[in-house]
Amino acid sequence: MKITVIGGSGFIGSNLCKLLDKKSYNFNIFDLKKSYFYPHKTLLGDICSKKELDSLSASNVLINLAAVHRDDVEPKTLYDDVNVSGSRNICDLASKKGINKIIFTSSVAIYGFAKPDTDENGEVNFFNDYGRTKYLAEQEYLDWYKQDPKNRTLVIIRPTVVFGEGNRGNVFNLLNQIKSKRFAMFGNGKNIKSMAYVKNVAAFLEYSLSFNNGVHIYNYIDKPDMDMNALISKVRQVLFKKNNVGIRLPGSIGMIIGYCADILSKIFSKNFPVSSVRVKKFLSNTKFESSVKNTEFIAPYSLNEGLESTLNYEFKENNVEKPIYETE
Repeated sequence: MKITVIGGSGFIGSNLCKLLDKKSYNFNIFDLKKSYFYPHKTLLGDICSKKELDSLSASNVLINLAAVHRDDVEPKTLYDDVNVSGSRNICDLASKKGINKIIFTSSVAIYGFAKPDTDENGEVNFFNDYGRTKYLAEQEYLDWYKQDPKNRTLVIIRPTVVFGEGNRGNVFNLLNQIKSKRFAMFGNGKNIKSMAYVKNVAAFLEYSLSFNNGVHIYNYIDKPDMDMNALISKVRQVLFKKNNVGIRLPGSIGMIIGYCADILSKIFSKNFPVSSVRVKKFLSNTKFESSVKNTEFIAPYSLNEGLESTLNYEFKENNVEKPIYETE
């Protein structure tokens, strides 16, 4: 098996490639930048360019992790260019070179602010360009599969928010605010937050290499879920040996602060740790269900272990020379 990891230099990709290397898979990387861990295996290129994609060496499997996903992407057309047109280019490449297995990381963002326990059959109700273009990308891969269903395998994995060592997304922003002691809890904290530890996501991607012909669609969540009270308490316990959430303010106050930050962000052309979108996400329920429980996959780490490892890596150990991944 020869695997090409598209976006293999990024956050999830780096963790996946380390796992593939550990298990002696034959793989290479296609990315806009060289891999910190595997520069010798990296071919530089852009999925928006059919010519650059065509320079890839022969593979049996394509794993696409490349995406535009921050909340503040400009111009907005990049969402469609990378997430949708880029996926179409990957499908064209697979058809041209006879590659019959594609693994694509989509997102639970396609469900938007979904009802609790939404599973893979949940209503598509995206609220932003990221969710919209991830859904449209899924349709590109499904169209590719339908062209030769007897011989092709398509795996679509929709992770919830992914956190882990070196990531600089929304979860890190929350952890960093708590560590800095500039954090205030908004709301009653009973809202559930489904989360996924990056090393578990990588492990499930590796597990999906064994799937046979057909379409396989999975949400990915590490269970059991935590509500915000449990999550904040866990972080404070690891960092400060305290078993509480600290200062608590009404959710309405949080939204006012978020809107004020939005205004200041526009005036000063600067991003702030808080915004109305981030506060809304913080107060919302993001509790998802997954059919992964119906497989034989066993996550190598518990959610608590993932959180502790991330907190130790970021705030207790010296990892300043290690790579960081600027994601949302």
